[in-house]
Amino acid sequence: MSENSSIEWTDATWNPVRGCTKVSPGCKHCYAETFAERFRGTPGHPFEQGFDLRIVPDKLEEPLRWKKPRKIFVNSMSDLFQDGVPDDFIGDVVDVMLTACQHTYQVLTKRSERMRDMLNSTLCRGAKASHIWWGVSSEDRKYGLPRIAHLQQADVAVRFVSIDPLLEDLGGLDLSGIHWVIVGGESGAKARPFDLDWGRRVILEARRQKVACFVKQLGRRPVENGLPLRLASSKGGDWDEWPGDIRLREFPRVQADVAGRRRNVEVEG
Repeated sequence: MSENSSIEWTDATWNPVRGCTKVSPGCKHCYAETFAERFRGTPGHPFEQGFDLRIVPDKLEEPLRWKKPRKIFVNSMSDLFQDGVPDDFIGDVVDVMLTACQHTYQVLTKRSERMRDMLNSTLCRGAKASHIWWGVSSEDRKYGLPRIAHLQQADVAVRFVSIDPLLEDLGGLDLSGIHWVIVGGESGAKARPFDLDWGRRVILEARRQKVACFVKQLGRRPVENGLPLRLASSKGGDWDEWPGDIRLREFPRVQADVAGRRRNVEVEG
């Protein structure tokens, strides 16, 4: 686990699974793959096998040793619901999250159908836990919008959508039942353009539908009024350089009852 994550919307990362495969355009310039492949063949390194899929049972109990509550991004270097991760191991991950309930867990996937189906059946014990936030990546209309629909079909307490990188205008976004939206531009060396008006459309829909919205970064190639927006920050992460109307970093505030079965979700700036 990384105690001090550089990801703006979380505190730490936990990776009981490593490695992944590409399934949609959002995967094209995967930061996790780029990082992992640097160490392929390095003896003893966690990514000695590069970005090949690996199950890491030794990492399962890490959150149990963290006493101070924090937000934890689950599998920042993988996808828990990808093919090749056994159902039983996914269940083990959920059981750890239920036991170490002092933390808030952020589970993000592109394999939305499998996540939905498991949460509505074998993982129902974790679906209603208000400290586990279930999310999908949604980078475009073709692949991203169906994932949001699958998430909306999952009977869970807290749902979120990561629209990062946003690769096109998503249009009139239906955020029914969604509690949190993250939006941002691509930041790697081969980053694709991020039109700020695409991001503004997401913000507008979030505002209209009373959904908490977090603008992560503008990326390496932000576009404003059809022209490149020149920023000193190579990843577009400096809040002070942003146009004022997109300076927005909200979290959902989740209030659970004593039994932890029900929740109210509000916007927290």
